Amino acid sequence: MVKTKEKIKVIIADDHPLFRRGLKNAFSETPDIEVVAEAENGDDLLKKIPDSNLSVILMDVAMPGKTGLDLLKQLRDEQPKLPVLVLTVYPEEHYAVRYFKAGASGFITKESSTDQIYAAVRKVASGGKFASPEITEKLAFDFGKSDRPLHENLSDREHQVFMMLAEGESPTDIGKILSLSVKTISTHRSRILDKMQMKKNAELIHYAISHRLLQ
Repeated sequence: MVKTKEKIKVIIADDHPLFRRGLKNAFSETPDIEVVAEAENGDDLLKKIPDSNLSVILMDVAMPGKTGLDLLKQLRDEQPKLPVLVLTVYPEEHYAVRYFKAGASGFITKESSTDQIYAAVRKVASGGKFASPEITEKLAFDFGKSDRPLHENLSDREHQVFMMLAEGESPTDIGKILSLSVKTISTHRSRILDKMQMKKNAELIHYAISHRLLQ
C-alpha cells in the first residue's frame, strides 16, 4: 500500500477577511496544501500557533497590533523551526532583504500568481528559501555595496519609526504604538534624519513616496 504524503498545513495571518478567504479557496484546489487556521492580527497569530499542527506560517507584515519585523522576531524566538513566508503588498525590492535577515524563509508579493504562491509554500515547507531571482541576487551581492538606498542603512527599529513618520504619525502616537517614550522616538527621528541626510519630516515623506515604500 502506497503511503499518502502528509499535507502541508498552513495558517494564514492577514487582517483582510476577503483576502484570507480567497487564498484559502485557492489552496483548497491543491492536493497537498491545507489551511488549518486563520489569524486576523499578530496577537491572534501568536495565540493560535501552539494549538495548530503547522508546516508554514503565511503572514502579511502590515496588520493591527504586533506586526512586521517585531512579530517575525518573536516568531523566530518562540517557533525557531517553523518556516515563515511573508506575503505583502509592499515592493519586494525594498523589504525582502530586511525580512530575510530577520529570519523569514520566504518573501512574496500579493500580486504574485497562485502558482507562484503554491511554489513558495512548498519550497519553505521543505526547508528551503523562496525569493524572486532579483532578490536572490540582491541577497548574494548587495549587502556590502555602498551605493544602496539610504533607507537600507537604518536599523530595524529606525526603519519602523521612519515608515510611521512617513505615514504621518506623530512622535507621541508612535511612542504609544511601540510602547516607547516620546524622548526615545525623538532620538530615533534624529538618527533617521542624520542617516537619511535630511532635515525635516516632509523630506522623509517625499522620499518614501518617491521610492514606493508606502502602500
